[in-house]
Amino acid sequence: MSGEQQTLHRGLEERHINLMALGATIGVGLFLGSATAIKMAGPAIMLAYGIGGLAIFMIMRALGEMAIHNPVAGSFSRYAQDYLGPLAGYLTGWNYWFLWLVTCMAEITAVGVYMGIWFPDVPSWYWVLAAMLAMGGVNLIAVKAYGEFEFWFALIKIVTIVLMIAGGFAMIAFGFGNHGVATGISNLWAHGGFMPHGFTGVLMSLQMVMFAYLGVEMLGLTAGEAKNPKKALARAVDSVFWRILIFYIGALFVILAIYPWNELGTRGSPFVMTFQSLGIPAAAGIINFVVLTAALSSCNSGIYSTGRMLFNLAEQKQALPLFARVSKNGVPVPALLLSIAALLVGVLLNYLAPKEVFTWLTAISTFGAVWTWLIILLAQLRFRRMLSPAQLAAISHRMPLWPYGSYLTLGFLALVIGLMAYFPDTRVALMVGPGWLVFLVAAYYLLGYHKRDAAGQLARQGR
Repeated sequence: MSGEQQTLHRGLEERHINLMALGATIGVGLFLGSATAIKMAGPAIMLAYGIGGLAIFMIMRALGEMAIHNPVAGSFSRYAQDYLGPLAGYLTGWNYWFLWLVTCMAEITAVGVYMGIWFPDVPSWYWVLAAMLAMGGVNLIAVKAYGEFEFWFALIKIVTIVLMIAGGFAMIAFGFGNHGVATGISNLWAHGGFMPHGFTGVLMSLQMVMFAYLGVEMLGLTAGEAKNPKKALARAVDSVFWRILIFYIGALFVILAIYPWNELGTRGSPFVMTFQSLGIPAAAGIINFVVLTAALSSCNSGIYSTGRMLFNLAEQKQALPLFARVSKNGVPVPALLLSIAALLVGVLLNYLAPKEVFTWLTAISTFGAVWTWLIILLAQLRFRRMLSPAQLAAISHRMPLWPYGSYLTLGFLALVIGLMAYFPDTRVALMVGPGWLVFLVAAYYLLGYHKRDAAGQLARQGR
């Protein structure tokens, strides 16, 4: 390929990034997994989502400040390299690549489960393979094709939640779907109080709440392909907290006001129950369609993220040079093909390997999420301190309450790690995750990347 083709194309428009920002914060966990989190905290789960949402907002503002200043495809991996050192950039990049690989394996397998509800006689691996090839094909065409698919996937989720919130408020205030009897909001405190398990219940739910937000940081990876990155990213980052407030807390408020919290989870998804109460008999089919698109969206984003992160690692000379090559459409084809091939192997392993093996892989991804958020905050602290007074004055999109907001958010993430260590179900992540980092560090030195990085730093310093 010629030298003119060695860059990504800025094909993502502002509407793509705005909808991706919203879609990234609304996952399958909200539609299917919310009942489990509600059992832990009761109606106070809204408080947990609010606290977690505030932490995510601070992380995204830290990332946004760096991304608007220097919009590159590698995002937090590149910022870790520039502000924390080559090893930090290498670990963050490969960690994030594997994180999305594992997440996408789980989501693409879920596609087979959801399609099995409608077509029980068709082997699920048919759907898994078809979905993988379809999403892989979309990513290989052009970044605009990826953006269009994400736009419509996100729109489906958003419309579903808006309709549910609007219908729920009509039931609460006017008794719509409840024979004209307004339900009111007494269910928020009538069954053991607003916080039935005390603040301990809220703390217990925080780990699950935070991992529901996994993927929102992917916005940073779009910086290298956004048509107007400063404007698009600034708006998307600013809107994250309010969108979490409306779509997560708004949806949970409606569900918890209509149904006693201690009955949720006994009759399927709270979303299905709400639509059925509103007189929609096809509620189960509608929600199945929505979670199917949510799984496809996650897989689509996973392929995009792994491809761009591998491309960035190759640019940093921390992966094979082959993966830095792009097509005439500005698509990092070799990086995407490796990620797609790895995902196909992962789907096969998911069927053949024992369940425990896949649980361990998922534990690595959860550890990788916390690592990524910590690195974003640490890199932004270092970024600010490396700026000259003139550069600092030129920052148009500042992180609020700096540096105290950064320190508080770092402390909150440390609390989440502590909670993961406390509960047996998540403790495995703190055993497997550091082991994965040790493996990556060993590979870094065995493959000689440390020598290349040292030589590159000397060259940049003009020695």
